[in-house]
Amino acid sequence: MFVSKMTLSQSGLFGQIDDLQDLTFIERPIRRSLKTAEEIDKLTVDEDLNDIERAVYLLSSGQDVQRASVIVNLPNLVRQNPAETFRRVVPKVREVLHVAGADMQLAAAGSFLTILQDDIVLIQTHTHSILQIVLLNLDHRDTVVGNAWLETLLSAIDALPKETIRQEILSPLVSKAQLSQSVPARLASCRILGKVASKFESSVVKKDLLPLVRSLCQDVEYEVRSCMCRQLENIARGIGLDHTKAVVLPELVELARDEGSTVRLAAFDTIINLLEMFDSDDRTRVIFPLVKTFCEKCFKADEAVLASLSFQYGKLCHGLSASFTDEQHLWFLEFYKKLCCLGLQHENGHCESQPYPLELENKYALVRRNCAYNFPAMVLFADSNHFLSELYRTFSSLCHDPEISVRRTAAEGFHEVVKLLGPNVHYVHKELITLLQDDSLEVMDALLNHLQETLELATSRGEGAGPESKQVNVPDLVPALVAAEQKAASSLRWRVHEKLLQRYSCLPRVISGDQIYFRFLQRMFSIITTNNVLPVQREAARTLCVFLRYNRKQEQRQEIITKIMQELAQGRSYWNRLRFLDLCEIAIDLFSKSYFCKHFLIQALELVNDPVANVRYKLCHMLPRLRSTIRLPADKHLLQQLEFCVRKLLCREKDKDVVATVRKTVLELDKMDITEPYHKRHERDLLDQKKEKEETLLLEMELLERQQNEAKLAGEKHTEKKRRDSKAGISGSKGMSGSTSGATLSTSAGKEMRRAKLARSRSLSSHPSTTKMANSDKTLKVKESGSCPGSGKSSIIPINDDALRSHHFNVASSSSSLSPTPSTSSMPVLIRSNTSSSVDHRTNGSKDTQSRKLTIQRKSNSFGMQSGRE
Repeated sequence: MFVSKMTLSQSGLFGQIDDLQDLTFIERPIRRSLKTAEEIDKLTVDEDLNDIERAVYLLSSGQDVQRASVIVNLPNLVRQNPAETFRRVVPKVREVLHVAGADMQLAAAGSFLTILQDDIVLIQTHTHSILQIVLLNLDHRDTVVGNAWLETLLSAIDALPKETIRQEILSPLVSKAQLSQSVPARLASCRILGKVASKFESSVVKKDLLPLVRSLCQDVEYEVRSCMCRQLENIARGIGLDHTKAVVLPELVELARDEGSTVRLAAFDTIINLLEMFDSDDRTRVIFPLVKTFCEKCFKADEAVLASLSFQYGKLCHGLSASFTDEQHLWFLEFYKKLCCLGLQHENGHCESQPYPLELENKYALVRRNCAYNFPAMVLFADSNHFLSELYRTFSSLCHDPEISVRRTAAEGFHEVVKLLGPNVHYVHKELITLLQDDSLEVMDALLNHLQETLELATSRGEGAGPESKQVNVPDLVPALVAAEQKAASSLRWRVHEKLLQRYSCLPRVISGDQIYFRFLQRMFSIITTNNVLPVQREAARTLCVFLRYNRKQEQRQEIITKIMQELAQGRSYWNRLRFLDLCEIAIDLFSKSYFCKHFLIQALELVNDPVANVRYKLCHMLPRLRSTIRLPADKHLLQQLEFCVRKLLCREKDKDVVATVRKTVLELDKMDITEPYHKRHERDLLDQKKEKEETLLLEMELLERQQNEAKLAGEKHTEKKRRDSKAGISGSKGMSGSTSGATLSTSAGKEMRRAKLARSRSLSSHPSTTKMANSDKTLKVKESGSCPGSGKSSIIPINDDALRSHHFNVASSSSSLSPTPSTSSMPVLIRSNTSSSVDHRTNGSKDTQSRKLTIQRKSNSFGMQSGRE
């Protein structure tokens, strides 16, 4: 088996060698077929010739490559010697262009445009000679070459004076615009007319150009009519408002009813671009009926024009909104909703494409994409206060569209929608989460372009960004951000992942520090240590530093720094240690010098002992930046450690690249304090002071928040204690009122019974016995009231006996003296702490003992009264 494998591998190897030999055999005739000696002689030019003579010689008898080089170099020849160039070289160029190919024609068009635009030509005759060549080649049989010469002429018109344009361009233009000329010539005349209209006064345009414009607007070819219609905007701006209403508007109305769809579309685009030049009366009486008819006709029968209509729709509505009635406003809004759903069917709240032919389906998708592009303009048109009732369903449909291009366009303009909604931004929170969780990375990429602005506005009710404006908690935002990062990480498009991590640096202004700490930090460490793409790792390190910079809890910051040292600075892989040095470079830019020296500098310098030369090599490159963080004389010990590292590298380093880098670094370190200007050093010091103040403020805010939290917790505990005390007091007062009412009822019943008995025995008894019974009744009433527990304030029965009131006060004061928190009222205080339970038990026991004593005394008195009565 092994022999067969070796045989197969050897046969494959020999087969590859044979193929290589075949390739070398093929290359031999290629090497032999280079320029011959005779051809080299033809390409050789006498070195004694000057530039003008050499150019003339090459244009006359040179090869095509040499002629093309002369034409390309023509602007330099004009700068050096304009007179000789126009006298000898330019005529030769004109002769060559008659038989030249397309490449040489294009090169000549570019060269002449450079000459006309750079003000190289100072004499009128020179300009005349160049323009004659340009106008002569406008009618070239190759349309690409003819368009190149036309673009040259149109660009040159901006740089030419009026008289030159009138003499050299307008004069031959009249003949080229005639019906007898070719269609390309008439198309070129249309574009030239639109270009020169802005160079002359309105009277000149009306007198010399308008007759040609009317003629071309009524041309027999629809291409010419369409081209001239698109130039009417420049004509209208050239003749002014009054003539536009009288001359241009009737032509546009007629062209808008043309039989050709491209002509109607050109008229529609021109009307939209000229809306600001029409007054309110024209917009209401002429423009609105015309546009409405155009929209209805396009929607029913002309799908090809719908794409351009949908693209211009936002501009159209915005331009006409001031002249709309409520009915017209509603009609345009409903028509926009129809365009957004074109080619879709809604089932169970989901958008699905209807089965159309592929070409028609692509047209409908383009219309919906243009509608998504114009959605911010439509929000402005409909007013953001009516967004929920008028446009929310349409926006949700665009965000859930089955076509990726539509969703991507909606994501690109999402920040504009959020900005326009303002306080109503919570309406689109669900759509934001939907786009973040979209299956297509193109949609996510489009949303990432303005993700920072979008998140800050979405979490601050549209009232601006900043930590003080965090008022809204977007549901499912953190899981959506986490899922988006995981999706980007699992794809092969690492640039999207890098951009996403870069946008995550705004999260400290969007979500809480705890959410960042528990949901994102560990992911950043994982990316730094396991990802294979270096830009992604560095962006993750930058985002990690930003999270550390704006974390407002000292314990979490310390844990992050400890983890950085354990997993990166002391990591087992040299790749992680390299990323630690990258992180140090980022930390130098983000943190103050004192913070960096305290937490990062020593660990970075310890990498001088790293066993891998790449780490030491990178450390050597970083030494000047590390030196810039040391402030003297406060950090003198750090400077000594850095110098010790340098000496160690100079003495012990064996890798030649590291040694060379160390020597260069030493020279840079020696020149640092000498070569740096004072103003730069001062600016850097001011920036560092600002960073240090921000870090100090962050610590103070953390301390203040901790104190506020503690005070809030203590207040909640105190409120809870009061609530429980009030509940206990209410229940106690209810019990006391119940017992007191029962005692009152029994006392009143006993009194009535005694009165009846006394009434029966009055005839038999004497006065002293009555007095004795009355005294005993009084004693009974007092002792019964004294046996009721509770305070005098909460008692229902008023107690007038001073002895009993003083006795109750003594009981209450004794119970309050045992309580750790003395009470100002006479009500007994309920103590909930575990340490005072025994005291509370003793107090309750004493109260029960007193109650039992009073009860026994009351019973003995009652027995005494009964025996007395008997």
